[in-house]
Amino acid sequence: MQTAALPPALFRLGFRPFFVGGAALAAIAILLWITALTGHLDWQPAGGWLAWHRHEMLFGFAGAIIAGFLLTAVQNWTGVPGLRGNALMALAALWLAARLAWLSDAPLWLLLPLELAFFPALALAIGYSLIKVRQRRNYPVLAIIMLLAVANLLVMLGLAQGSHSLSRQGDQGALWLIAALIGIVGGRVIPFFTRNGLGLSAAVEPLPWLDNLLLAGSVLIALLMFAGPALYQTPWLALLFLVLGLGHLFRLIRWYNHGIWRAPLLWSLHLGYAWLALACLAMASWHAGWLMTFSQATHLLAVGGMSAIILAMIARVSLGHTGRPLVAPPAMSVAFVLINLAVPLRVWLPEYNVMAGLWLAAAAWTLAFGLFVWHYTPMLCRPRPDGGPG
Repeated sequence: MQTAALPPALFRLGFRPFFVGGAALAAIAILLWITALTGHLDWQPAGGWLAWHRHEMLFGFAGAIIAGFLLTAVQNWTGVPGLRGNALMALAALWLAARLAWLSDAPLWLLLPLELAFFPALALAIGYSLIKVRQRRNYPVLAIIMLLAVANLLVMLGLAQGSHSLSRQGDQGALWLIAALIGIVGGRVIPFFTRNGLGLSAAVEPLPWLDNLLLAGSVLIALLMFAGPALYQTPWLALLFLVLGLGHLFRLIRWYNHGIWRAPLLWSLHLGYAWLALACLAMASWHAGWLMTFSQATHLLAVGGMSAIILAMIARVSLGHTGRPLVAPPAMSVAFVLINLAVPLRVWLPEYNVMAGLWLAAAAWTLAFGLFVWHYTPMLCRPRPDGGPG
């Protein structure tokens, strides 16, 4: 009896193409952005470079990582086989086509359907598995993906109508929806990875009330970004952001073990999550009229709480799901330092020297993701060395 041929290794599980594509986009996109910002590029993507930068960091880069992680995790959560082979190749091709269409200033009749199809397709793929086994615990994840589709719709409507404010509402709402996902996933995997990485007898038990509070608070902020109020200084919102920031810090303190500093795959996760907590506190400060600017608080979340934790997560998940020892290549310790160094370079150094801050942050970011692409692409494109599936 002849067995079905296996698809190419890159398309055997969702994390493979999307981690490669997302990290490669991260490494390229910031270089393009800083080059365009300094006037060294003579073409414009759809909507201009600022619109492209905001959208692609969220829906392109982070969207790819979210897709890769969830397509893999939902298969583990439910036991239902996830996308692979031609179906996975088609979803990855849709993501790539949308990136190229936006960058090349494709006409809206082509760009809009490419962009707007991706998150509904992802929701359908993971929703099928979750609903099939009635795994209600993970329905909030599906709801956030559907809200990301709404956020993308707002951005695209803004692009079509020439409305900067509408696009900004969608972009900022998406950022806080991603923060909500980081809260869900981080709350599950950081204590679990810490226990396994340090050989502890048990992981720190979750606090459901705190988990629900952080999730509800982040989604509420995203909805207020959609509607507009959270984009302007609103004193009562300072309290909401303060509660979220303190809640994330409380989580981090509960998870902490001094042994993490011996393991780059652990301290990078904990430090990335710390930026998320600090971003919430910075946003509270801005709404209260103290110290921080909206841009600084936003980049604390985007560069630190989102991107630093993404780099740490994909470095660890890629090893585990390709059947390799959970020891990152030595160069990844440098990458983790660089991505965390990019945060203060982008957030605070521009107050003293704008161009130095932007260029140094861009260089640190690009090198960090470039190291991931260099060291991890070969393993993500090859079959598991243990012969296992995925």
